[in-house]
Amino acid sequence: MDVRFPIGELQVPEHITMNEVEQWLADISTYTTRLRAVVDGLSDEKLSKTYREGAWNLRQLVHHIADSQLNMYQRLKLALTDDNPTVPSFNQDKWAVEPDTELPVESSIKILEGLNERIVALGHTLNDAQLQRKFTHAENGEITVGKKIAKLSWHENHHLAHIRLALEN
Repeated sequence: MDVRFPIGELQVPEHITMNEVEQWLADISTYTTRLRAVVDGLSDEKLSKTYREGAWNLRQLVHHIADSQLNMYQRLKLALTDDNPTVPSFNQDKWAVEPDTELPVESSIKILEGLNERIVALGHTLNDAQLQRKFTHAENGEITVGKKIAKLSWHENHHLAHIRLALEN
């Protein structure tokens, strides 16, 4: 297994169905419960563990998940409300070392609870045409709403697997 991608790289079908969207939304809706089951009560020592040399520690990972979900939610909303907007990237490595990443992980889990609730509620209202709406990422090009929902789910599960790997070592 490649520890960089413990659940594999993101795989998105060419034609995304509403059934697939519902599965991704179900994953997103249970994420904070699954995350809490793994990180609640961890000591500072355990939150300082990494899943591989040179990787972010668990505390930084939890904060990164919230930072990333926040950025992806904004892109999703922009794609649904604007005509193919161009969205900026964010330097996740710089975000991961800002002083707020020293806060308890609960602050980011609370952000994720609210964001994921909004993502799921919004996702349940989408139709096939909306899944095809796009935004243009400054570095990665055009991305559809459907692909973004797939990534929202995959990204959270991807990093939850990283957290579990770190705790196993």
